[in-house]
Amino acid sequence: MLTVACTPCFYDMTNVSQKINNSPALRWAVLGLVSVTMMMGYIVAKQMSPLQYFLELPTGEGGLGWTSGEFGILAGSRGFFNVFLLMLFVGGIILDKTGVRFAGILSCVLMLGGTAIDYYAIAFMDPSHIVNINLQWLGYGAPTIKLQVLVAALGFATFGIGYELCGITVSKVVVKWFTGKEMALAMGIQVALARLGTGLALSGAPKLATDFTLSTPILVGLFAVGVGLIIYLIYCSMDRKADTNESASDEDEKFHFRDMGATMKNPGFWLITMLCLLYYSALYPFLDFATKMMIAKYGVEPSIAGNIPAILPYTSIVLTPLFGGMYDKIGKGATIMIIGTVMLTLVLMVFALPLNSSVLAICLMLILGIAFSLLPSVLWPAVPKIVPMKQLGTAYSIIYYIQNIGLMLIPIIIGGVLQRNTVGDKVDYTEAMWIFTGIGIAAIIVSIMLLAIDKRRNYGLQKANITKE
Repeated sequence: MLTVACTPCFYDMTNVSQKINNSPALRWAVLGLVSVTMMMGYIVAKQMSPLQYFLELPTGEGGLGWTSGEFGILAGSRGFFNVFLLMLFVGGIILDKTGVRFAGILSCVLMLGGTAIDYYAIAFMDPSHIVNINLQWLGYGAPTIKLQVLVAALGFATFGIGYELCGITVSKVVVKWFTGKEMALAMGIQVALARLGTGLALSGAPKLATDFTLSTPILVGLFAVGVGLIIYLIYCSMDRKADTNESASDEDEKFHFRDMGATMKNPGFWLITMLCLLYYSALYPFLDFATKMMIAKYGVEPSIAGNIPAILPYTSIVLTPLFGGMYDKIGKGATIMIIGTVMLTLVLMVFALPLNSSVLAICLMLILGIAFSLLPSVLWPAVPKIVPMKQLGTAYSIIYYIQNIGLMLIPIIIGGVLQRNTVGDKVDYTEAMWIFTGIGIAAIIVSIMLLAIDKRRNYGLQKANITKE
């Protein structure tokens, strides 16, 4: 049964992990399976970002003749259904009501279906088919848009439902199997493999598009999420055989809507949510446009430009588990969040300056890779310290929902800003980077507030995760 520690906000979840077969070999095998499934989703999530340059080439040069604004619609569409149709709320409730097996399979099927629609749009639709539609309410200023863009956005939005549901499901799986043990390290490894997926997409998609066709990277992504579904089915078989906490009959561990009241009134939960919104709204949309920025501002060859943004996820592959392991042993999670947001903001600020050295861009990406590792390694393990296990899926879904608002709107806004600042083939990224910097400054403020409230309410964010047996 979930118990509450000496303060009302710090949840002791040690007993939860004792209800499953928590042998080291089994729990690390579980981590490997669900992490690879999530990695496959990340390959698709970021494979369009390095293709922006190719999508915007004229059709006579092998592109599709898209504009920056149309690319912004596609990049932002991943969160459309999650935001406007509240699908993340629905997914979180499904997760808490039905458990990680059903929710995980559902998420993989949605990712597979959405990627298939994306592939159809890019591979088979005519890019010259234009439709009149008003998307000014989304920040898209043009009166017309390609039907191909709309269908691709539909596919990416469908994929986004499954992608975010997969994220919260995998997070809950890790909490189930690693509470009281190496939870931050486990989450760090899961994040590291997800970053590997991002890195493979950023560095591999341009080469596939150059050597084969523009739709080839999406076909590879379709195969990847299909493999992810098979791997998750293997995990489900293992999980069913184990004595998981989903089979627990204690009434106190069942999800009830009334229990969400305490979470909704918890200021720490909302600060974590806002920090997630700001941090990822600055980081992921920046990555969406970073490849073309390397070409336009720093003069990098298009075929290799994706390798510079790929430094960021590849760096975090090593550092995220390292920082997670440190958090497990020494704590100081809130302090680490402050350091991560400060590093992020400083890098974005320098990118806004009129400095055009490709060597500088590489160095900045290396620093950003450290920031990319610091905050996620402590942010996600911090949530179970504030929210009890039976509400964790719904709590994660709320965090992801609000995060998706930023991930949907910011790319559209930035795409419009860049289109406004484009003259011929010259693009000025200054205004866009100052917008990202402003978001980073807000993230610093929120992380400082989180440290302050942790001292008052004793959530345990500064405490180590590993507990003595």
